[in-house]
Amino acid sequence: MNLRRENAQMVGKLAIVVAVMFGFGYALVPIYKHLCEALGINILAIGEREVPGRGRAAPANTQVDASRTITVEFDANVRGPWSFKPAQRSLQVHPGEMTTVMYEFQNVQNRVMSAQAIPSYAPRQAAAHFNKLECFCFNEYTLAPGEKKSWPVVFVIDPKLSRDVNTITLSYTFFEVGSKTPPAPGSTAARKGTEAGA
Repeated sequence: MNLRRENAQMVGKLAIVVAVMFGFGYALVPIYKHLCEALGINILAIGEREVPGRGRAAPANTQVDASRTITVEFDANVRGPWSFKPAQRSLQVHPGEMTTVMYEFQNVQNRVMSAQAIPSYAPRQAAAHFNKLECFCFNEYTLAPGEKKSWPVVFVIDPKLSRDVNTITLSYTFFEVGSKTPPAPGSTAARKGTEAGA
């Protein structure tokens, strides 16, 4: 009888502990929210109250400098027999504004080729402020004969760019990987080859 009574008491105590633990776990979420809001560290709870579509407009991107407009020109160069060009030659953007431009490429050869693009900027000082979030220049691509591709370049111009800069030219040179790349026109290598043949 003693043992049965002790077991019943133990089960009762364990049931109370389980109930208290469940109640504490259930109460943790509101306690956490109120505590973090009071301390000013509850980023998630603040975000929940300001979700766009719940009667409030989406907050404006404060990083965009609408007082400035920069003309971005797009240039494409190829070293080999293929087609490569931007979908548009230029556009105007505000610093801090995320922008997407497409480049079109086609392998016009009757063989498979692997190629990659290298970007350059003018003026040179713009390079440090031209932030590409997505770019086909990050990878090497293999294209079948006649295959066409359209690739995006997603970029943001840092608002810290000097106010003297009103135009940026983004230029890509597309070359075949694994082949002998012809030297750029007017380069030292091209002149040496001409002199040797003369």
